[in-house]
Amino acid sequence: MLDNTSLVITIIGAINWLLVGLFQFDLVAYIFGGQASTVSRVIYTIVGIAGLWCISILFKEKLPAHSARKGE
Repeated sequence: MLDNTSLVITIIGAINWLLVGLFQFDLVAYIFGGQASTVSRVIYTIVGIAGLWCISILFKEKLPAHSARKGE
């Protein structure tokens, strides 16, 4: 559950960075009143923490597909 949530948050952050890179438009700052606003800083922090958590996903041991199915 935490892995999927972190991935979704990280993807949303990546889309925001894509907008910044292509159009110089920071959607988070636009919605929440600038990059320095408290809400924007909290959101940037959450995205950063989610990104750090996603690093751990890279190093998790993967189960074979047939073993991951329940009931078999």
